[in-house]
Amino acid sequence: MNSPLSPSEWPSPHQHIDALNIGEILAIINEEDAKIHLAVRKALPKIELLTGMIVDKMRQGGRLFYIGAGTSGRLGVLDASELPPTYGVDEHLVCGIIAGGDAALRQSVEHAEDDSHAAWKILQQQGCTSGDCVIGIAASGTTPFVVGGVTEARAHGVFTGCITSNPDSPLSKMVHVAIEVVTGSEVISGSTRMKAGTAQKMVLNMISTTLMIKLGRVKGNLMVNMQLKNEKLIQRAIRILNFELGMDVDEATRYLAQYGSVQKVLEAVGNKKTDPEDRF
Repeated sequence: MNSPLSPSEWPSPHQHIDALNIGEILAIINEEDAKIHLAVRKALPKIELLTGMIVDKMRQGGRLFYIGAGTSGRLGVLDASELPPTYGVDEHLVCGIIAGGDAALRQSVEHAEDDSHAAWKILQQQGCTSGDCVIGIAASGTTPFVVGGVTEARAHGVFTGCITSNPDSPLSKMVHVAIEVVTGSEVISGSTRMKAGTAQKMVLNMISTTLMIKLGRVKGNLMVNMQLKNEKLIQRAIRILNFELGMDVDEATRYLAQYGSVQKVLEAVGNKKTDPEDRF
């Protein structure tokens, strides 16, 4: 398509969607969403490259920062906030930074994304150093808060990457590794909370989950370092100890109370091999 607009801003082909019935609207959204995983698949080599670099940095004590505005910022904060309870890592290991601060998680903060120097100031306040990594997230690849943040971070020796839906954007040109998931026009023209946002969520899931696996926070495919803060997670931990060590409910409960996590129980008591088919 010959257009001065970036792909995520292209006009939607569904120009009369407001005249359709509910079923037809839902079918169109579903049809468009089906294209997202194909776009992510095309970006796998860059996702692998970026993830590998972050793993290396983290093994040397580095941290990971996400920076974004609006939907992109919220997705970064969401991904970062889910890692401590799921994998038992320090809450500062992966940090999500959103333009406008925590208030922007629930409502729009006017013009916050237009400040090209704000992100680096926040990164400095968070103690970002050359041993860390920064991923800028922006569907358009033009958001000043994000572009300025990665530009200044890279200038200070920080390893940088990005997730964007527009190829050859200013953001892509400013980072070491650019992940470009080209999802094209949105059902509602320019509403990048939809396809572009879903693609960002998918890529963030892939990166952070792989990081946790490679950093040893998973055994097999089990969350052995999850924080045991509710009954569902406690019961999951008991099932894991039953599978791994043959413990009954009472024994597993006692060991969890003593050691505080599945991983620590496994380290203290040792492992018992069991057929994976008998797991759950």
